[in-house]
Parts: sequence; structure tokens; C-alpha cells
Amino acid sequence: MATARISQGTPHHAAPRPVRVMVVDDNAEFRKGLIALLDTDGIEVVAEASGGKESLDLIGRIDADIVLMDVRMPLMDGVETTRRLKAVRPWIDVVALTAQEDQEVVRDMLVAGASGYVLKDSDGADIIHAIRQAARGGAVISPDVTPTVIEEMNEALKREQRRARELEEARDVLAERIERRHQLVARLGHELRTPITVIYGVAKTLSDGEPEMEEQSDLLEALVARSEALLRLVERFEAAVDAELVEAIDLEALAREVPDAAKRVNVVAEQSLPKIPLNPVLARRILEELIDNAIRFSPGDTQIEVWIGVVGSKILVKVMDRGAGIGPGDRDRVFEPLEQGESVDSRVHQGAGVGLSLARTAARALDGDVTLETSGPEGSTFVWTIPIEAGR
Repeated sequence: MATARISQGTPHHAAPRPVRVMVVDDNAEFRKGLIALLDTDGIEVVAEASGGKESLDLIGRIDADIVLMDVRMPLMDGVETTRRLKAVRPWIDVVALTAQEDQEVVRDMLVAGASGYVLKDSDGADIIHAIRQAARGGAVISPDVTPTVIEEMNEALKREQRRARELEEARDVLAERIERRHQLVARLGHELRTPITVIYGVAKTLSDGEPEMEEQSDLLEALVARSEALLRLVERFEAAVDAELVEAIDLEALAREVPDAAKRVNVVAEQSLPKIPLNPVLARRILEELIDNAIRFSPGDTQIEVWIGVVGSKILVKVMDRGAGIGPGDRDRVFEPLEQGESVDSRVHQGAGVGLSLARTAARALDGDVTLETSGPEGSTFVWTIPIEAGR
């Protein structure tokens, strides 16, 4: 049961106030013993709690300097309680109470925000010293575990620094993308203004006047030419805008939409397959190139298998053909532009040899890749790998 002693504050002319402590432990008898131990000059127990939730409920109503926190507690352990407490009261120091010198526990408590720790079977003087040390801004950590904990803390800090750099880089990329979009809109307005002005002027001339037939023919030719130029300009800008488009893609549905006049493609997908944020134009291009490659290099009476599923933190799209296979020396070459697995003098399949190169380029633009997983006399399997976090 949680209890609190609400302090009324200390006048400025009075002696320095004692260190105010809240004791958190799920063992009532041990908690009672701690409170009796801490009843000494310079320390005042202002609250006690039997668990993490009770301590968090109390912390906003008391004026505590230190929380003496049991690590092993049911429902909410000391690590999670410390993390939440420091989030709302970062100026309160936490001293962990542990039953043994477990460096993993020490590390987790320090990462959560604890200032140090003390063993439950320590002498009373050691517990009081740990509290006073924390109140002075210091920390108490055993020399036996200090080197390992510091090393692990350094590694954690390095990970956080790397994450911060990655977030900063992502922010810069986003800012650059926004700036490109603004430039695109500005350029679109500028580029569209000229042909539209000409088209409007020609149309106005034809509407307002009655030009000679020869002049009318010239005006109409100019109108058509400017309209065609405007159409090409719009198409170019549509392509530029599409390259930035991202939406939640159902890969199974998209694979089934790929043109298959001969009905040779069999798509199988896991039921739990999530939708993934991707550029729909590039995603369709990758599937079309992989499936087209499989169809062209498989006998006409065979099926092309497409399997889509989640493996770890990635979605894999496997396209399996029934071709004669690709030799070990050609497995990298097939991804080069204008290359095929067949030599020029024995080639029986038509194509420019750019499909796999385009598929890989597009996949890498989406932070994934296209690779050759297996190949042999029974066929080849190409895999499009998509990180589940890509585009999020």
C-alpha cells in the first residue's frame, strides 16, 4: 500500500533541508526495514510504495530528491518504472536496489536513468552512502562491474549517436525532397505559362477576327504545334511527380495485374502479407520486368511461379522460371545493361537485355535489391527484396 508524507517546505532562514527519499519495494517487511534505516540525520522518507504503478501515482504529489527503487517487482519492474519516472520528473535521482551484482540489470537501470545502485544485503551505511552520493550528483557503482557497464554504455551511446545522425540525414533528405517539389511546381508554372499564352493568343485571334485562309492555316498549325508541346511538357512533369509518389501497395494484387495473355503466371502470397509503402510506378516496373524475363526464358507450356512472403524484416518476391539456367560466369553479367544469359551467336530469345538491369535499378531506388537466388537446369529464381521499413 502506498503512503506519502506531504512536505510543507522549508523557510529560507532554516537549516538546509534533509534529502527527501521515496522507498519503492514490493516486500513490505524489507520496505519497513529500509524506512527505519533511513530515519537518520540528513535523510527524510517522504513516501513509500509497494510497486512501480503506485510510485508513479505518488511522484507528482510529493517533493522527493531520491527514489530508492527495487529492480525486481511484479507487473512493472524497476527498469520500466525508472524510465517512466525520469520522463515526468527528470530532476529526481534514482538509486537501484538489486539482490545481486548483475551487470545486465545495472546497465538497464543506468540506461533507464538511474544514478547508481546498491545491493539489498549491503550494510546500512552503504545504502545511506549511496543515497547521499546521489543527492550530491554522484553515482555508486561497484568496481567489479564498472568497466563492463561503462563499455556497454559507450556502445549504447554510440548507437544513439548513429541513430541521431541517421535521423538528421533523413531530415535533410526530406528537406531536399520538399525543396525539389517546390522547384518543380515553380518551374511547372513558368514552363506552362509560355505555351498557354501562345495558345490563348492564337485562339483569341481566330475567335475575334476573320483572318485570310492562308493566315488562318498558319494560326491553326501554330495552335496544334503549341498544344503538342504543352502535352509533352505535361507528360514530362507527370513522370517527375510520379517518381516521388509513395502509397501502400498490395504486392499480391499488383502481381496479379501484370499482363499475362497466356495465363502462365501463378501467384502465391502469405495470408499475413502487409501492405508496404512504395512508389507504385517503380513497383509495377520491377514485377513486369521479372515476370516478363521469366516468361521469355521458359518453355511455352510451363508455369511461372511468383511467391510473396515475409522473411524476418523483409518482404521477398520470388519469381521462378523454367529456363535452362544461367552459368556461374554469367550470374552477375545478366544484371548489366544490354546483357542476356545467352551468347549472341546462340541467342534464341528476343529482347534488348535491359529488363533485369531496370528491375535491379528500380529495386535499389526503393532501398531494396533484385538478386539471382538459384539457377540450374530446372530453372532460375530471381528475388526482389523489400525492407519492411522502406518508405516509412
